Amino acid sequence: MALDPKTVARVAMLARIRVPEADLAPLAEQLSHIMSWIEQLDEVDTGGVEPMTRVTHMQLPMRDDVVTDGGRRDAILANAPQATEMFFTVPKVVE
Repeated sequence: MALDPKTVARVAMLARIRVPEADLAPLAEQLSHIMSWIEQLDEVDTGGVEPMTRVTHMQLPMRDDVVTDGGRRDAILANAPQATEMFFTVPKVVE
């Protein structure tokens, strides 16, 4: 798949990347090479290959999901610059 500088400029604009005009042609050539490598992957027969989620088969350690209230409200509110009753007090940002 060959990309032209106009297409590269559009992709750069959509990605919000500023690319100087002089760099569009070399970048189009480099991206065309990358796209041709990706197209080569379509030629590989992957019909009997199972999809995998990771390289090694391992089970992540799990912990019990226990709900707690924390029990440290006063210690946490002691870190706040201002607190009212049992809540953080913050300056009003929207009028």
